[in-house]
Amino acid sequence: MSNTNTASAVSPTRRFDLHTHSLQSDGTLTPAELVTRARTAGVDVLALTDHDVTDGIAEAQATAATLGMRLIAGVEISVTWQGQTVHIVGLNIDTADHALQQGLSRLREFRQWRAVEIGRRLQKKRIEGAYEGARRLAKGTIVSRTHFARFLIEQGYVRGMQQAFKQFLSSGKPGHVPGQWATLDEAVSWIRSAGGQAVVAHPARYKLSAGKLLRLFGEFRECGGEAIEVISGSHTPESNRHFARVAAEQDFLASAGSDYHGPEKTWMDLGRLPALPDGCVPVWQDWDMAGLATHKAAAESLS
Repeated sequence: MSNTNTASAVSPTRRFDLHTHSLQSDGTLTPAELVTRARTAGVDVLALTDHDVTDGIAEAQATAATLGMRLIAGVEISVTWQGQTVHIVGLNIDTADHALQQGLSRLREFRQWRAVEIGRRLQKKRIEGAYEGARRLAKGTIVSRTHFARFLIEQGYVRGMQQAFKQFLSSGKPGHVPGQWATLDEAVSWIRSAGGQAVVAHPARYKLSAGKLLRLFGEFRECGGEAIEVISGSHTPESNRHFARVAAEQDFLASAGSDYHGPEKTWMDLGRLPALPDGCVPVWQDWDMAGLATHKAAAESLS
């Protein structure tokens, strides 16, 4: 991969947000609501990247088409690497790809088993109906730890998300269920099979030493990975600059995503991402944006 041309992350004419979630996984908005909110916030190119599921893509694309936006079909795949969970985002995927959907189906089967097991373990701590409550709060296919946290808040066991995870759902706590996700090679191969680009999501969030993080990036490249999320809603400005340097040094394309889950989680709202630092080559540099201007102009002419 040759990164010879640099560009601004949020270009002068287009705003990109390439990491968001809907209620099909652990977000709180429908795909249509997410897209509409993003358009109102000035986003021109949005990727829906739900955890291990692509069920919301069609609805999001249909809404985006009416609003003059480009909707990028995406997914965020759960990976186990050296005993730690990391996330790999796939962008511009073909959601009908058999290998991708077969792999995601396997992960969802594990998620379902894990959800039932979390409920069982919480019941042993005299928290009744946790699985049923989490399932009720999950409006899509996925029942995640976030839904259990919302149940614990709803029932008054904790005051907020952070306490729910710290007291019940994180490693070593009563509701934590370890498991084996996809391998790094599997996740990247599924994305590539679907014609997409693989991106390491929010690298600053992982509890890895600098050396281990570089090894992760090296293995990711060997598998066919192309980009890292330089700009993330969970990154500090210092982290953004650091991973911009890493991307340039390691010859990775640079992505930018808020990791938006809904208005309740306010660390980064839609349309607020900063520009990629100088020297970054955007993951979208070779994307065909020819139709976007026409769609946008049509939408503005109707407003």
